[in-house]
Amino acid sequence: MNTHVTGAVSGLAIFAATAVFAEPQAEVLHYWTSGGEAKSVAVLQEEFAANGGTWTDMPVAGGGGDAAGTALRARVLAGNAPTAAQIKGPAIQEWYEEGVLADISAVAEANNWADVLPASIAGHMQCDGTWCAAPVNVHRVDWIWANADVLEANGIGMPTSWAEFNTAAEKLMAAGIIPLAHGGQAWQDATVFEAVALGILGPDGYHKAFVELDTDTLTSDEMVAVFDQMRVMRGFVDSNFSGRDWNLATAMVMNGEAAFQIMGDWAKGEFMAAGQVPGEDFLCASTPGDGFLYNVDSFAMFEVSGEEKQQGQALLAELVVGQKFQEVFNLNKGSIPARTDVSLDAFDSCAILSAKDMAASNEGGSLLPSYAHGMALRGAQSGAITDVVTAHFNSDMSSEDAVQQLAAAIANSL
Repeated sequence: MNTHVTGAVSGLAIFAATAVFAEPQAEVLHYWTSGGEAKSVAVLQEEFAANGGTWTDMPVAGGGGDAAGTALRARVLAGNAPTAAQIKGPAIQEWYEEGVLADISAVAEANNWADVLPASIAGHMQCDGTWCAAPVNVHRVDWIWANADVLEANGIGMPTSWAEFNTAAEKLMAAGIIPLAHGGQAWQDATVFEAVALGILGPDGYHKAFVELDTDTLTSDEMVAVFDQMRVMRGFVDSNFSGRDWNLATAMVMNGEAAFQIMGDWAKGEFMAAGQVPGEDFLCASTPGDGFLYNVDSFAMFEVSGEEKQQGQALLAELVVGQKFQEVFNLNKGSIPARTDVSLDAFDSCAILSAKDMAASNEGGSLLPSYAHGMALRGAQSGAITDVVTAHFNSDMSSEDAVQQLAAAIANSL
């Protein structure tokens, strides 16, 4: 019996001895339907089966999870909640407030989750002090990706400040190269905006603006400077950007049509799938400034009745946060393990940098939830911010008007 199986079985011993002969059952609702994601889920299913469990798969297509959320709500309203569902960020607490989440603290405590997860990420998995969800991975959002050959041919290094980025972009434009590959979709605008905001406001300012919704920070001169930089960056994007999917923007960097892309580490999966090598064909670095913006996939656990289902839930929770699944899933997904004690020997140089930066940011208090990817705020507030960001990016709105609209939009959403 391998150590993972042993760990799962020992974890189950925390449950009643009368349930020993029950067969663990789990019905899992998720939206991991792309190639690498589907492979990763298959590994989890195999591990579940190896521990004597029966898995019922409920995949719902749609990368953002909106369709899955609709399907989940219908199930819960019908009094037939799945064992677990892929949910993230404040949405976990919203479901808890509806009184439908299970307490999996016994599993978390038996497996020392508090010791192996960064504190801020563990916080998302807890509901009023109890554990109610299990994290799968950490996506870093504030990455800048680059075509290595294009930078070398133009004598440009990876920018370490926004001023350096602007200087490099001007040089690239003069050489006939698109500086910034970007897709004109609201969430992509928000992704670039929050990376710029982190660099200009700093970690404390970012937290005040996008976690605390502090009006003084939202209307500050520094926030005006954030919108000023967004206006400059609008000039570095090609004229055909509207509606472009993010992976097509990544392809522009791959083929040398564009030099840079600001995007989460799922972009790395595109480079790797095309056989490109980090550090040789493409380069990765955090966007200018301090801090680390994260987007964490997780499974929230719903209240279920019956020994088989409860055992299945305990087994599922243990396996999801187990070292084996954390390694295999994240190798396929392009993200890094949520656990800090997983060996990174099989991971690429960008992932190793990400894990190193996550640890340092966790120590320094600058490990921050992404607002653009649903980790920092509930939907109404994040939507209000993004509406202003996109309106500014696609018009001649002044930065001063943008910060006033930002404050007003948030006030109206509360």
